Amino acid sequence: MMMLRVLGAWSLILAMVILTIDATKSLATSEGQWIATPLGEHWFKLDAPSLNTAQAVIERYVSPALWDPVILSILQVPSWIFFGVLGLVLYWLGRKRRRIDVYDN
Repeated sequence: MMMLRVLGAWSLILAMVILTIDATKSLATSEGQWIATPLGEHWFKLDAPSLNTAQAVIERYVSPALWDPVILSILQVPSWIFFGVLGLVLYWLGRKRRRIDVYDN
């Protein structure tokens, strides 16, 4: 439980860092247009061979239909939204549950 909360907190911190980077890029452009970097672009910049390997493995061993509509849609989501939602879910799953006392009469 504690590990899920730690991973959730780290994911939320990563989401805030990515949001700050995107906001800084947006302010630096002369057009003033919002720039949101997709998750797939970050993955490609960090390690392109692993992205290609993931695509090959999913298409070959799982299903080609899973890669094209599902995974590609996830890779188009802005990175800060992905890690923010992931962090919230992990933190929620790792929360301390309240003990409920049930009395039977």
